[in-house]
Amino acid sequence: MISVRNASKTYGGRVPTVALRDVSFEIPDGMFVAIMGRSGSGKSTLLHLLGLLDNPTSGEISIDGTDVRRLSDGQRTKFRLNFLGYVFQEFALVSELTAIENVYLPAFARGLGSRDYRSRATELLETVGLGHRLNHYPHELSGGEQQRVAIARSLVNRPKVLFADEPTANLDSVSAQVVLELFRRLNRELGQTIMMVTHEVEDRRYVDRVLWLRDGALEEAPIELREPASLAPAAES
Repeated sequence: MISVRNASKTYGGRVPTVALRDVSFEIPDGMFVAIMGRSGSGKSTLLHLLGLLDNPTSGEISIDGTDVRRLSDGQRTKFRLNFLGYVFQEFALVSELTAIENVYLPAFARGLGSRDYRSRATELLETVGLGHRLNHYPHELSGGEQQRVAIARSLVNRPKVLFADEPTANLDSVSAQVVLELFRRLNRELGQTIMMVTHEVEDRRYVDRVLWLRDGALEEAPIELREPASLAPAAES
């Protein structure tokens, strides 16, 4: 479970900028959540705090029973590697590595045996529909395929939570739908908890819950966002 209590974030400077204001919520295991709001509403800031990529100015954040604010820098690094997965807008693949090498890189960093991490990487690439592209380099893959490699990489260490920051922003509509349907399948079939920042209102149909931010504060989703996901099914892949 993710538990957030009165989390705030202020960036210093001559004129301090308040990015998050007293945000509180709980997310149970196995939920697919979209973090939505206008540009500058604090979506990415919240995701970075949850993903231990930044620290709140005040408040509490607990993931799977661990108070992450109390972790040292070294403990935070280890926690991210062992319990969290990340998918970024820009794919963040290593251009000199093949698809399978990109996927098993985090497992290699944990010191797992070669047979174990190669097997896990192969399994995940097959899961995301790229079992035939194991030895291709990023420049040989489409944007949608690169993002699916990034998703496989994010899952290689069996994370408690997968964080996705605008994962379809650089994709065409067809590739974006493939990625979102993949997220939904991973959530439904594997019980994977997913926290996804998105600016696309129609993405709400894939998720279980929407956290709507406005000027750094959490508020009720606008009426047009309250339609239950079950009433607005996406096309099956």
